[in-house]
Amino acid sequence: MNARPIGIFDSGMGGLTVMRALMRALPHESFVYLGDTARLPYGTKSADTVERYAVQATGALMRRDVKLIVVACNTASAVALPALEKALAPIPVIGVVEPGAEAAVAAAQGETIAVIGTEGTIKGGAYLRAIRARAADAEIVQQACPLFVPLAEEGLIDGEIAELVAERYLAPVFAAAKPKALVLGCTHFPVLVPMLEKVIVRLGGDAMLVDSAATTAEAVSRRLSQNGLAQSTSAAPSYTFLATDAPERFARVGKIFLGRAPQDVDLVDLAQ
Repeated sequence: MNARPIGIFDSGMGGLTVMRALMRALPHESFVYLGDTARLPYGTKSADTVERYAVQATGALMRRDVKLIVVACNTASAVALPALEKALAPIPVIGVVEPGAEAAVAAAQGETIAVIGTEGTIKGGAYLRAIRARAADAEIVQQACPLFVPLAEEGLIDGEIAELVAERYLAPVFAAAKPKALVLGCTHFPVLVPMLEKVIVRLGGDAMLVDSAATTAEAVSRRLSQNGLAQSTSAAPSYTFLATDAPERFARVGKIFLGRAPQDVDLVDLAQ
């Protein structure tokens, strides 16, 4: 029996898509989710700043006695994972980039892979390196989509505004290549999938959308088993939600990402 919770953090609410997949894959596990809503988005900030924020956020989760940490933020996974692994050892730390790259290579079947994400994730090249580590000759195109995060956070996940923004970002991708797989390189992006699929068809594309949430859940499940950390009883799990700003808004908008409204969101100060 290991009843300690799994910690999850993201710059905001996008990581709730990963938590949703984890809850489905690991129904007996408890979770503590931290959204750094006071400082989002991470994707437009420097690597040093993101690393500092990530260390502070995971430190708050460690004070909750978590047994494993999931970095449910592509930007933080891309730039801060080595620092977090060093700072938090021996607690296992799992990011979303490596599982996402693995799923992308499988979906592309040797054809072109497109990656969309925040400015920080794209500039950092983490997906480029992770995909090439698995498929050295892979043809990869990348596109930063910084406005997708505020659109998702505001609940503007479909309609004319969202579609116009998506066309602006995706038109160059599908004009330059015909990707077989399109990696959603930000945990906010899965809620945009129906809209993105519509825009891709309009652009003449036929790409499979790759969401790293499911493959991240598989990676977490494997690590729990390997480290003897899996919850071995069927006791009712607990879910704790923390936000660094506007917990009422987190509870209201979080439903878009989690599929149900987060309950009893507590305000935390990472500077303490």
